[in-house]
Amino acid sequence: MTVLSFDQEGVDVVYEGTEFRMEKALIEEATGKEYPDVTDHEVLKLIEADPALSGEPRRIVEIID
Repeated sequence: MTVLSFDQEGVDVVYEGTEFRMEKALIEEATGKEYPDVTDHEVLKLIEADPALSGEPRRIVEIID
């Protein structure tokens, strides 16, 4: 299971027991969107090749507010 923790400057990720940070600029470059408009599902797709997505995608702005 992948764990994502969002804040104003990026995402802390735990993936297969490895912890790392994805900075806001990296996410914006990879998605072609402004950071607040990226969804949690889009971030998960950057990390996992075939993620098990559940529920409705939520924009980062909705998560960190």
